[in-house]
Amino acid sequence: MTDPVSVLHLGDGENRFSPDWLQRVHSFLDGVDGALVTTGGGKFYSNGLDLAWLTEHGDQAAQYVADVQELFARVLTLPVPTVAAVNGHAFGAGAMLAMAHDFRVMRADRGYFCFPEADIDIPFTPGMAALVQGKLTPSAAIASMTTGRRFGGAEALAAGLVDETAAQTELLAVASDRVRALAGKDRGTLGAIKATMFAPAVTALRGAAVATGFSASAG
Repeated sequence: MTDPVSVLHLGDGENRFSPDWLQRVHSFLDGVDGALVTTGGGKFYSNGLDLAWLTEHGDQAAQYVADVQELFARVLTLPVPTVAAVNGHAFGAGAMLAMAHDFRVMRADRGYFCFPEADIDIPFTPGMAALVQGKLTPSAAIASMTTGRRFGGAEALAAGLVDETAAQTELLAVASDRVRALAGKDRGTLGAIKATMFAPAVTALRGAAVATGFSASAG
C-alpha cells in the first residue's frame, strides 16, 4: 500500500528562503495529495529569510516579503494535514513556516525554536504577527514574540510552540504518524475549514504584504 504521507526535505543547509527555494517548495506542494511532512537535514530546519539575497536586491524587498507571506498563507490553508518535523534550529521566518503547519514535532535534544525579531529590531509584519498569534495562546505569543527567547525542545513543548518532541532517530516517523491517519480527509472540506479558521491571518498575509517598511536587514 502506498504511503499517503509526502515528505518535503527542505535541504541540508540553513534552508533560507531564496526566491529559487521558494519556487521549489511551491512546486512540491503542487503535487501533495494525502498528507505533508516538512523537515530539514543537519543543524537547521530553516534559518528564515535569505539576507544575502535581500542585501543584493533591496529594491525587491517588498515583493520578496509578499512572496514569503504567500508561502505561509498557502501552507496555513493547504487542504491536507500538515506537520513540521523540526529537526534543528527554526529561526524567524523558519519558525513561522513551522507555525503555518497544523502540527509541529521538534527534536528533543538539539535545536532552538525562536522568533528573534525583538532582538534584531525588526517588528513583525501584520501578516506574520497574525500567523503566530493565530496558532498560540496569548501568553505563549507574548513569551515568544516579545522576548527573542530561544526555546529548546522541552521548553517549546511546555510553552505550546510545538505539539510533541522526539529523538532525532524517531522524529520523521513520529511526525508522519501524526498525519498518516488523517490523510483521507476530503480536500475541499479541509481546505474550507482552514480558510475559515485562519481567515484573519490569511487576509493579513495576502493583503498588506508590500506595505510593511520591511528592510533588507531583517532576519
